Amino acid sequence: MPQRSLSHSRLSVPCTTRSRSAVGGKGEDSTVTMELITRRPLTSDLVNLRTGSGSGSGSSNGEVPAEITMPALGSPTLFKLRDRTLLTEEKRRLCGWALGIALFGIFLMILQTELCWFVCGKASVSVFIVRLLISLSTVCLLGLLVAFHYKDIRVFMIDHSVEDWRIALTARRVLSISLELGVCALHPLPLVWLPGSWEDGEGVRRGGGWNATLPSPLVCSLAAWELLPCFLMFLRLYLVHRALLLHSKTLLSASYRSIGSLNNIDFQFRFVLKVLMNTHPGRTLLAFIVCFWLTASWLLTLCERQSEASVGRMEDTMWLIAITFLTIGYGDITPQTTCGKTVCLLTGVMGVGCTAMLVAVVAKNLSLSKAEKHVHQFMMDIKHTKKIRSAAANVLRECWLLHRSGRGRRDSGENRRNQRRLLEAIRVFREARLKQRKLRDHANEMVDLSKLQVMMSDLNGNWSTSYKEMERRIVSMEQKMDELSRAFQETSQLISRALQHRAGGNSVA
Repeated sequence: MPQRSLSHSRLSVPCTTRSRSAVGGKGEDSTVTMELITRRPLTSDLVNLRTGSGSGSGSSNGEVPAEITMPALGSPTLFKLRDRTLLTEEKRRLCGWALGIALFGIFLMILQTELCWFVCGKASVSVFIVRLLISLSTVCLLGLLVAFHYKDIRVFMIDHSVEDWRIALTARRVLSISLELGVCALHPLPLVWLPGSWEDGEGVRRGGGWNATLPSPLVCSLAAWELLPCFLMFLRLYLVHRALLLHSKTLLSASYRSIGSLNNIDFQFRFVLKVLMNTHPGRTLLAFIVCFWLTASWLLTLCERQSEASVGRMEDTMWLIAITFLTIGYGDITPQTTCGKTVCLLTGVMGVGCTAMLVAVVAKNLSLSKAEKHVHQFMMDIKHTKKIRSAAANVLRECWLLHRSGRGRRDSGENRRNQRRLLEAIRVFREARLKQRKLRDHANEMVDLSKLQVMMSDLNGNWSTSYKEMERRIVSMEQKMDELSRAFQETSQLISRALQHRAGGNSVA
């Protein structure tokens, strides 16, 4: 940040103070002139307060000149927070522009491949112009990334109070920046267009320059070294997570950052993703699945176009990616190229992970809330209580029937049937009691924490009340002790006076 050209300025502020004379002890008014001197900081930005005896124009009436040396405006000591905020805003703006340029470059790459296949062939001037635009967008993207990392290094210098920017360039940071620039620099190179002839597998087809008719499919197909940069351009989508991090409300909120710093929370993309999955899980998963589905379908289409395969249309590849993502695999459509098989393999792995997250989200949405759990537990408790009462009544009834049928007929069939019924009633009663016990144990696990919190709150309130009562009693005891001490003093004075009076009367007598 540029410094101000003004290196010295003086501001005199008259004010009135009251000083007390050492001889007479009377207060008298005196004027104090404070001079505020603003200088450019050289070695430190400390505030120097200099006071001395009045030797200027007001020395006769007791003026005390004072000078306060303040750092200049724009000093990093005074304005670190402001500079960091401005740099963070610039980083956010640069990241947004970089993501926009990256998406624009990917769109141009898709456009040039579609133009090459459906319109004019890969050696046409239109494809050459689009590739030039891709190169131009790549150069702009690299410039924005360099500016972004420059701002990031300045933020690092402010956070760690360092003066030399080379301290921030650690080996890990240099490797990360180099890898990022190398990934973003990958793109299809603009090749020089040369009119000529192309030969397919069955014969020769002549092209008459830019106005030639559409070439054969083998001429439109791209080689492996031309397909690889097109695929690697999708690696620029890593900028999405940086944009989400810098534009998230969790990073912009001062409350989030202050409380997170107290709890040692690192505000990285992982934390932002967890917050998004907890607040908007359905939208986040849906957006990711749709974007991945379209991207993988287009990549598979581009791979399968290079061979005489049945999977060369977008609708076929979308169907194949969908059934592969869902790990179904009907087998009606299969990829023929190595590139297509690789895309399907990655799609299956991604589908397994997304299915697991989708199951977790659905299970969370289907789970009962705290209030719903309390209602459900209460109703189930009532239901089990009714069953226990009914089972207990059945046990008593069977006992009475067994007792009545067992008078004098111990070996009868009715007696044995009553015994079996009694045992069955006892078993039902025990099962009902066991279910109620398990239900209450589960309910106790749910409310143990809240009960503990209530108990701790009550205990804290009782402690505070007892402490206040103890303080009140101590104060009252101190007051009573003071009263007793005063009473003792008065009593001792009265006794001494009485003794003196008696002694005086005896001397007179």
